[in-house]
Amino acid sequence: MKDQTYRNTKQRKRILEVLSMTDIHPTASWVYDQLKPEFPSLSLGTVYRNLAILEEQGLLIKLHSGSTFDRYDAMVSPHAHFVCKVCGGLFDIKDMELGELKHSAEIKTRHHIEDVKLTYTGVCDDCLNKEMKD
Repeated sequence: MKDQTYRNTKQRKRILEVLSMTDIHPTASWVYDQLKPEFPSLSLGTVYRNLAILEEQGLLIKLHSGSTFDRYDAMVSPHAHFVCKVCGGLFDIKDMELGELKHSAEIKTRHHIEDVKLTYTGVCDDCLNKEMKD
């Protein structure tokens, strides 16, 4: 892929700001809903295009959580995720040393690993507590 230079737009800047202010790993539709009052002519297609550009620039991560829609994360430092199979919640798991996992896998396989994506699945604490009350 060739290097592409994009001009900075107000919409793209605000999309990144909105993503940076939340840890819910929103969908493009959620981002659109947040910014539509500020940018009345904004289209969902524009949001998707800008999310793709921000991902290409390494400023966000697109997450495939197993649901119908991709979700987005502005925390680009290596970290794991947890997906609740009951409510569909997607949570960050910080402070795990993914670099050590990568290094260990490289030694065992002799492959050069460029990226690690670790996703745990199970039942979140809120859903577990709801089940215990029922």
